[in-house]
Amino acid sequence: MKDKTIDYVLRATWQAVSRMYNEEAAKYNATMATGFALLSLDKEAGTPSTTLGPKMGMEATSLTRTLKSMEEKGLISRQKNPEDGRGVLIYLTDFGKEKRELSKNTVLKFNETIKNHISEEKLQHFMEVTEIIYELIQEKKIFNTNE
Repeated sequence: MKDKTIDYVLRATWQAVSRMYNEEAAKYNATMATGFALLSLDKEAGTPSTTLGPKMGMEATSLTRTLKSMEEKGLISRQKNPEDGRGVLIYLTDFGKEKRELSKNTVLKFNETIKNHISEEKLQHFMEVTEIIYELIQEKKIFNTNE
């Protein structure tokens, strides 16, 4: 991949990671999005549905579909927000907490394996580089015509 563009390497790597997580999740009749949602929900206090989309970087339509599937599988329950009657809080069921633990262990195994193959120094550089790329995009410093 050394002659590829930066965006190509990022995209190809993320697609490989995504495919790997989906293959692992399929063993448990789930998807990567389900696992990510389980990890994004507060274990005890519930999570407002309005904060979940931005937290996960998902579009409302995809999030709605994921949450509906999770509710049908008994992973979550939805309850009115007692502090805001218009809002909904999403809670993990006991089954959801069980599956959340499975998702957590899967992510930890991925991280542990990577850390066993890449030095701490290289990982630190990787984190710094991706943080800079993220900030440049967020601050619209790549395609901003005003500069």
